[in-house]
Amino acid sequence: MTNPTTITVPDGVPFIEIVREFDAPLEAVYRAHIERELVMQWLGPRGYVMDIERWDIQAGGGYRYAHRVDGDAYWFNGVVHSASPEKGIVQTFEYEGFPGAISLEFLNFEDVGNGRTRVTGHSVYPRLENRDGMVESGMDKGVTEGYEQLDELLATSISA
Repeated sequence: MTNPTTITVPDGVPFIEIVREFDAPLEAVYRAHIERELVMQWLGPRGYVMDIERWDIQAGGGYRYAHRVDGDAYWFNGVVHSASPEKGIVQTFEYEGFPGAISLEFLNFEDVGNGRTRVTGHSVYPRLENRDGMVESGMDKGVTEGYEQLDELLATSISA
């Protein structure tokens, strides 16, 4: 059984908050977010293949990747402003299908004891309609299934 993913979309403000706990230590969860080979195994909906063109999760770095399914490719990119286990990851995020609707994302990692970690993501969009477009795109499926796949990955040797 996996832990629940809570996605909050508050009325009237261009924010999305995502909270998820993992049965793994903070170091392993953080590592799964910054290492290219690990990220490719869990990020995105089930059944999609992830191709990474660029993955450099450190201050001044950035990323660009695609999720591919049934001959279609969905590209994403962003710039990383900071990244550390203690202070989390601050980055931009853009779905290239909606160019210019760039969000600023804060991803925090918290040790909640007993080898468990809480990840809290807070995304800020430039306009309410940008946020609503992201929500209506089916992002909840990608987030939920991605975190389920991260559970599976964390159950392997990377948590040891």
